[in-house]
Amino acid sequence: MTNQAVILIVMAGYMLMIIAIGILFARRSNKNAESYFLGGRTLGPWVSAMSAEASDMSGYLLMGVPGLAYWCGLADAGWTAIGLALGTYLNWLLVSRRLRSYSVAAGNAITVPDFLSNRFHEKKKVILGVSAIFILIFFTVYAASCFVTCGKLFAGLFNMSYHSMMLVGAAFVLLYTMLGGFLAESVSDFIQAMVMVAALLCVLIVGTRHAGGIGAVMENARAIPGYLSLTQLASPVVDASGVQQSAGGAPLFGIPESYGFLKILSTLSWGLGYFGMPQVLLRFMAIRRGEELTRSRRIASVWVVISLTAAVAIGVMGRALLPAEVSLATQSGAENLFAQIAQLLFHPVLAGLVTAGILAATISSSDSYLLIASSAVSQNLFAGIIKKDATDKQIMRLSRLVILLITTLGLVIAWDENSVIFQVVSFAWAGFGATFGPIMLFSLFWKRTTRAGAIAGMVGGGVMVFIWKLLIKPMGGLLGIYELLPAFLFSAILIAVVSLMTAPPDAKIMAEFEKAKNA
Repeated sequence: MTNQAVILIVMAGYMLMIIAIGILFARRSNKNAESYFLGGRTLGPWVSAMSAEASDMSGYLLMGVPGLAYWCGLADAGWTAIGLALGTYLNWLLVSRRLRSYSVAAGNAITVPDFLSNRFHEKKKVILGVSAIFILIFFTVYAASCFVTCGKLFAGLFNMSYHSMMLVGAAFVLLYTMLGGFLAESVSDFIQAMVMVAALLCVLIVGTRHAGGIGAVMENARAIPGYLSLTQLASPVVDASGVQQSAGGAPLFGIPESYGFLKILSTLSWGLGYFGMPQVLLRFMAIRRGEELTRSRRIASVWVVISLTAAVAIGVMGRALLPAEVSLATQSGAENLFAQIAQLLFHPVLAGLVTAGILAATISSSDSYLLIASSAVSQNLFAGIIKKDATDKQIMRLSRLVILLITTLGLVIAWDENSVIFQVVSFAWAGFGATFGPIMLFSLFWKRTTRAGAIAGMVGGGVMVFIWKLLIKPMGGLLGIYELLPAFLFSAILIAVVSLMTAPPDAKIMAEFEKAKNA
């Protein structure tokens, strides 16, 4: 039996284990809509913390971040990691407990759109509709990034067709998500978070040893202009097709680019995205007791710091271990670094387990994306606006149809095999951060926020992500910053200005705010 066959068998065994979890929890998850979409608010602190981070850290943790660090050095990947770590901690510190209590006070909301709509006592469900539409758009893009990961992983490991492997991965995620619901997803995400961090540490430790040790890795990195700098960006010398050139087995780099304060601020703004991530916010709402969130915050923060540090370090180590590997010579190809190292250095059984870490990241994220997007349509649009007397059975049936539709659209977006996972994720991340981040903070901490302000901020933030990304950012210079930062600020300004220009919320909304605040 070939090494590749052994790796494939081990990975298949892992996938079967995940399906078994779905079957185990299917009965509990399918009792009613609250159980299917929020697990009946029964998550413990460990499952809440680990599943939140695993569902957030998709394939970009094991493929995107190491690939970015391998390609252009420490600055971009390093500041992104710092921003994400800070965002994780602040989100758990500021938002989690208030959202847990407020989501119960606001009509026992079981989705983020439900909470925002109930928060402002909507009669005409405009916020509900706007939320559902943006969730559907950005989670479809997010799902596409997961399918790109599946395609790249299997195509790189087994020399199989990118498109056929992407279809297989999508089919598995589709089956699993439809089967188990939120509770199964959260329990399996807890397991997958452990697999992910173990895989990262194994590849980093073994890879560093084979590269000659920490000293050799650092010496190699210091020899590349700007590679270890946090204020410069290494510049690979590429040909017209984007392939890095080499000479004498060594990759060629040009004069490093400046990475100034504005770029640092732009990259750190990744942390702002956490305030608007539905897959994370749902874990705050689903924990069984609010007082357990302190422990969850500590667990989540430690996991994120270890995982992101290891992911960036793997990219740096990879430049010493595989300095001019042909398959890693493009920015898109560099994202195969983690899988390449695992296949090169580990026994096939262990390589299969380590590579399953990429599957873990992909599955834990994509099932969250599909489930939340389907809930936005079935629970919020259908049951909240179109058919208010819809039964749980009708809601869940429509939910599964929506999951199938989103999967199909995600496959269309991911069809280009030269897609860069990090870039796909960054756009969806900005969309959620700008659409939901500011209004979540204002809703929880400023009782003067009005319904009109909420609608203006959500629409303005979501639309600005598209405008900045497609029209303004290409102008370059000071305008070339990550679209999340200007869109987030624009949304926050709209919420504040429109709220102050409109009548204050009524007494019932004010009283509910104080009740949640003091809970």
